[in-house]
Amino acid sequence: MQYALEWAEKGLYTARPNPRVGCVIVKDQIIIGAGFTQPTGQAHAEIQALIDAKNKGNDVNGATAYVTLEPCSHFGRTPPCCDALINAGLKRVVAAISDPNPMVAGRGFARLKAAGIQVDYPLMQDEAYEMNIGFFTRMLTGKPWVRMKTAASLDGKTALLNNQSQWITSSQARADGHNWRARACAILTGIGTLLEDDPQLTVRTMPVARQPLRIIVDSKLQTPTAAKALHNPESGGVLIVHATQKPEHQTRLIAAGAELLYLPNADGKVDLPKLMLELGHREINELHIEAGSKLNGSLIQENCVNELLMYLAPSIIGDGRGMFDLPALDDLNQQRRLSFKQIQPIGEDLRILARFHH
Repeated sequence: MQYALEWAEKGLYTARPNPRVGCVIVKDQIIIGAGFTQPTGQAHAEIQALIDAKNKGNDVNGATAYVTLEPCSHFGRTPPCCDALINAGLKRVVAAISDPNPMVAGRGFARLKAAGIQVDYPLMQDEAYEMNIGFFTRMLTGKPWVRMKTAASLDGKTALLNNQSQWITSSQARADGHNWRARACAILTGIGTLLEDDPQLTVRTMPVARQPLRIIVDSKLQTPTAAKALHNPESGGVLIVHATQKPEHQTRLIAAGAELLYLPNADGKVDLPKLMLELGHREINELHIEAGSKLNGSLIQENCVNELLMYLAPSIIGDGRGMFDLPALDDLNQQRRLSFKQIQPIGEDLRILARFHH
């Protein structure tokens, strides 16, 4: 199963919106085939493993398949993997974890058992869950797994008071941040960051088959049509979420290639919780946020963030811009609690993954 998880990781940047799944076929204690889920509309891990075994001249009849997620039992973009395993004559399937998708959710196991195949699970389910934390979150809550990235000095400053921020962290940390962008289905920023930095919001330090969707939270619809985020031939699309109607400017933005989503709340700002549900509906598994302190603070206040991805540089800036614009607390019992998931050096910086308890 560990080997199957390693195969699943090969789809870390390409499987979305499908889960990253790996499959290893074993017969007489020898691995005879392996595969991982291909990009949307192409073969799933089980099919790839069967093809791999066939191409190597191996007979899978009577073999065991180790798969990191319950085999699908429904017709989606591809036929059911259960049928392929049954028709291939496998005698046993060992799965890491059951599929939370309501269209599968135990039906895959039941179908295999009905065909006389021995089914065993779970095995290394925690590792399998982490591999697809976005997919599981979307299936169980209807919303994506939201990861907020920040880069700051040790005293928590992301920029000087004059807005200079390039660069606080090292090139290694910035490259690592692009890897996290690449695994996400979408990258989100706010209009403040867009107007100040004019970011491209793309993955540029590694080759990717498809760029993530770029999302701009722009309550007053101030996005200029010349913004770099709107002009990239390799774009995965641009979604501007607004709370103000400006028909003429909307027409220009649409002509520039953007999709607009009107999603106001009672205060005339973008309704962030509703946005998360909308993104879940659009099959966004992992949402990567790179925004300024105001939007960061609003997202945290609205309980829209699951995880912080923080890069801390070994430096002290003093007075400057912080990571999160949040109201002052009256009591320490009001503080938002997180748990450290991972702490790791990246170049000369420190990368911290911390998860909110909610």
